[in-house]
Amino acid sequence: MQNPSLEIQVKTLPTSPGVYQYYDKDDNLLYIGKAKNLKKRVSSYFNKKHENYKTKVLVTKIAEVRHIVVETETDALLLENNLIKKHQPRFNIMLKDDKTYPWICIKKERFPRIFPTRKLVKDGSEYFGPYTNFKTVNTLLDLIKGLYQLRTCTYDLSPEKIQANKYKVCLEYHIGNCKGACEGFQDKDTYQKNINSIRQILKGNFKDSLHQFREQMMNHAQKMEFEDAQQIKEKIQVLENYQSRSTVVNPKISNVDVFSIISDESYGYINFLQLSYGSIIRSHTTEIKKKLKETDKELLEFAIIELRQRFGSISKELYVPIAVDVGERIKVTIPQLGDKKKIVDLSIRNAKYYRQERFKQIKIIDPDRHIKRLMAQMQKDLRLPEEPKHIECFDNSNIQGTNPVAACVVFKNGKPSKKEYRKFNIKTVEGPNDFASMEEVVYRRYKRLLDEKQPLPQLVIVDGGKGQLSSGLKALDDLGLRGKITIIGIAKRLEEIYYPGDSIPLYLDKKSESLKIIQHLRNEAHRFGITFHRQKRSKAALDTELDTIPGIGEKTVIELLKQFRSVKRIKEATIKELSEIVGNSRATKIYNYYLSKKE
Repeated sequence: MQNPSLEIQVKTLPTSPGVYQYYDKDDNLLYIGKAKNLKKRVSSYFNKKHENYKTKVLVTKIAEVRHIVVETETDALLLENNLIKKHQPRFNIMLKDDKTYPWICIKKERFPRIFPTRKLVKDGSEYFGPYTNFKTVNTLLDLIKGLYQLRTCTYDLSPEKIQANKYKVCLEYHIGNCKGACEGFQDKDTYQKNINSIRQILKGNFKDSLHQFREQMMNHAQKMEFEDAQQIKEKIQVLENYQSRSTVVNPKISNVDVFSIISDESYGYINFLQLSYGSIIRSHTTEIKKKLKETDKELLEFAIIELRQRFGSISKELYVPIAVDVGERIKVTIPQLGDKKKIVDLSIRNAKYYRQERFKQIKIIDPDRHIKRLMAQMQKDLRLPEEPKHIECFDNSNIQGTNPVAACVVFKNGKPSKKEYRKFNIKTVEGPNDFASMEEVVYRRYKRLLDEKQPLPQLVIVDGGKGQLSSGLKALDDLGLRGKITIIGIAKRLEEIYYPGDSIPLYLDKKSESLKIIQHLRNEAHRFGITFHRQKRSKAALDTELDTIPGIGEKTVIELLKQFRSVKRIKEATIKELSEIVGNSRATKIYNYYLSKKE
């Protein structure tokens, strides 16, 4: 890949399902594709040699990769189809018959019919879908037919014509598939209740239908009708595994613009989705730098005007997550639930992914800007008086009070500085006392830094709750460092962050970068402490066994452990086995030592 900018774009793509779009250097759309994993799929174009000539040509022309994130692979398939039809990119295969995906229609009429169709007619009928193939449609319709008796005829079932006995029941009535509404054998209210239940099935709410299916299955089983019971069971499994219609396309959402915003201290990230006839036809995300600490509302209003002008949108309605003022001619909706809310959530998700990708790109292209932004964010999130460019974290490690140790890890500019890690043997504390141990190591650490006139950290983190925090604070008080260093505690269970003198903990967003860095610090301190503790326990275990045998030195111990792997096996070895490793004299001493202990 010759283009460094393109390489960074590919590296920072999300691993979510979605649709990718390739553009050339003149901003012409070359190709649209779908992917279960955007990063993996797009990377494959550049990581291998292509035998197909057209693919080779396509790859050489790609200058930019854009993408739209969606919920599922099915959503990606549907969105890809819509975008290809609208833009007709040069390298995409176009269907000559312009085939569209199937829908299920509940016809707007008295005693509504339900049937599959590829055409959406704006006559007030309800359409559910689209579905990726007719197999899914037919499965659903078969399930519905098995539950409810619905008419299939196209008669005009007006009250006048039914009362005039204009129609006669057909074969469908006689074989039990229809209840004969055409002759007045079924009333409209009962029929409509069935339609309401079917509507819930098509929306993905199968609770009532599953209950009825299970009852049917049990009835068949009790009557020894096992084949019928098996058929019902298979329908239940299909229903339980079925995923309802896509959130990407909904025919009721037409000619609407969707905007959302995600922001931080310095930038706002605005996503724009344009919907026409129930389909997403455009997705664009942009970054706006804050000049005067503008609010999300101000940034979003500016972006709405700018993007609608840029893309020539004349939609009369906007879906947004917050209230905005963009003039009286445009209807502004803040959806709270349903399909409208899902489409706004999808826009927000695309804005979030764009922000994450920009962070990754900045980290590669401009590390200084990345560090500056990260430090500013941590200062804000943790309410610190200055940016925490130097952070230290402490953790105690002991098991049942044995071999108590502690660890201190150091992060500079949000990254581990491993050469500055320090480990401590607890000297003044007897038994498993985490509070006293914490006080000792914090005191020793900063006493030494003061004596050596080394720079102090801006932030100290202790692994634990209020007790450990109080102990660390006492050590800082004894050194006269209160107010010069900020100290906080992090409790493991709920990731609660405690401050001195504040009984109410701070909870950071689980996905925030600040919390991730704190968790990284805590985990590093725990790992470093545990490793040191294991080393100390192992050495102590060896000291009490082999090193206490007169005439047996460290080299002999190491050689024995290399061969036998454990002290237990050395105890059980014969003189001959020991002699082959360390010679007869030392083998006899070891053998006699363990023999005397057995007696």
